[in-house]
Amino acid sequence: MWNTHVGRVRGVGLLEGASFLILLLIAMPLKYGAGIDKAVSVVGMVHGVLFVLYLIVIAHAFFARRLTFRMSAVAVVASIVPFGPFWLDRKLRNA
Repeated sequence: MWNTHVGRVRGVGLLEGASFLILLLIAMPLKYGAGIDKAVSVVGMVHGVLFVLYLIVIAHAFFARRLTFRMSAVAVVASIVPFGPFWLDRKLRNA
């Protein structure tokens, strides 16, 4: 999966999507339900780094002409929707 431009988009997208879900479903409830502020700061930082890395690999795949402009835009939008990167992975795997 990691050997191609699109494979890197898929791989980093899955990591970014998982970190987003962990942030939303585990870290945020820990912060607001149990008062554990550290959960959001740690998971939020990891998610932020993965989000920036995801945007970089999308741009790299676009400029290497492995992703169209439309698919690159879909990938960016999918990154801000819960479960979006998992849906995109299926689209890229079947393409």
